Amino acid sequence: MKKGSFAKRVREVVRQIPRGRTATYGEVARMAGHPGAARAVGMVMKNNYDTSVPCHRVIRADGKLGGFNRGVELKQKLLRSEGAL
Repeated sequence: MKKGSFAKRVREVVRQIPRGRTATYGEVARMAGHPGAARAVGMVMKNNYDTSVPCHRVIRADGKLGGFNRGVELKQKLLRSEGAL
């Protein structure tokens, strides 16, 4: 796999998460073709500032929100506004 293609695939997968829905970091990793790469998905999301990628829709496996590069409060607000919380 070419360098950067994992991050690109993760961003593509996250773009497909519908409004009002969430996916876990692990689910995104699996859908991107790399089961077990949940932490790597988190790093991709942490470094994403492309607003076309709704990274606020990616949550932890235990149902907690996890981090968000623009603040967990905004993540919670966005998810509530979309009906995901």
